[in-house]
Amino acid sequence: MTTLMQASQQWASRPSEERFTSLPAMLDVMRSNRERSVSKVLPNRRLRAEPVGDDHRGLVVTGPNGGAVVPTHWAFGQLAQLAQAPAGYLRTLPSEMAADCINYGLHCSRDVQEVGVYLTAGEDGEPKTMRAATGPNYGRVYNADIVKSLVKRFGDGVTGDWRVPGEFGRAVEVSKANTTLYASDRDMFVFLADEVNRLEIKDRRDGKGGSLARGFFVWNSEVGSATLGIAMFLFDYVCQNRIVWGAQDVQRVTVRHTSGAPDRWIEDVKPMIRAMANSAAGPTEARIAAAQAQKIDKVGDFLAKRFTKAQATAIQNVAMIEEQRPIETAWDAVAAVTAYAKGIEHQSERVLIEREAGKILDLVAV
Repeated sequence: MTTLMQASQQWASRPSEERFTSLPAMLDVMRSNRERSVSKVLPNRRLRAEPVGDDHRGLVVTGPNGGAVVPTHWAFGQLAQLAQAPAGYLRTLPSEMAADCINYGLHCSRDVQEVGVYLTAGEDGEPKTMRAATGPNYGRVYNADIVKSLVKRFGDGVTGDWRVPGEFGRAVEVSKANTTLYASDRDMFVFLADEVNRLEIKDRRDGKGGSLARGFFVWNSEVGSATLGIAMFLFDYVCQNRIVWGAQDVQRVTVRHTSGAPDRWIEDVKPMIRAMANSAAGPTEARIAAAQAQKIDKVGDFLAKRFTKAQATAIQNVAMIEEQRPIETAWDAVAAVTAYAKGIEHQSERVLIEREAGKILDLVAV
């Protein structure tokens, strides 16, 4: 078993305007953003930073046609990176000096290269913003497309079986204080769970039965601040701080925003969302029961075929710490591998380990 903190970190850091109380409300904002946005590829020499305002703190970016856009905090950091200047330092300078530093970096200190800019028109008289300054082949997957898929499969996310999770297994009225639906001009994160159709697990812990709920995270960034990804898992409960306790069988897919990202969204991630929406508890219960019944004779050899020697030893140690007994079955191995993955710092390595846990379950004949 393991504890998942991603939703809690979102809950603790998001301001009110980045919290949504239903998927349709989230989709309305995402769709509006997309309709008002456009992507362009421009040479870095055709971009220019200019100071504005009397307080020496304002800055805009102009393009080939002279139109001015206001960079978001995130896009300013990307511009600074392109100019090979530290964004944190530039933010402390008067806008005239910051603009000179950015322009020198874009026009003089590096070769001509193409920049992918993502621009969004303002509402109610607000200025147009630059939300991203990436490479020309950035594979943008739109938040609106992701949320639309979630609405199609799970409804509003607050009244069906799959919804914003409750507190300690008890359903609660969804508010901005307890929601798990988040989005900003930089990224999005959704956590839904089916706590109604719980999976009954025989001999789950200390010889006693128990139950597990199903849940998933989906996250994305249109502007380069995060990967596109989905994580599916079983769990005990979610507390008021949106910590996921007793998570097992974590399966994760991440997609970097390369030129092939839109295709991978269609081929890899959307089918997983569809499978979750169409899945029933019964087959998963049967799969877990089969894994619990399948004994592993030589645990060391079993793990050595899938992990390094150090990893195999650590996984067996985790099993003893978490369950106070050695690995005996395929389900024990899945739980131990999932718990071991929790302590891995680098996401890419953690994902590989979690996938191996899923492969162990795939070996079990139901």
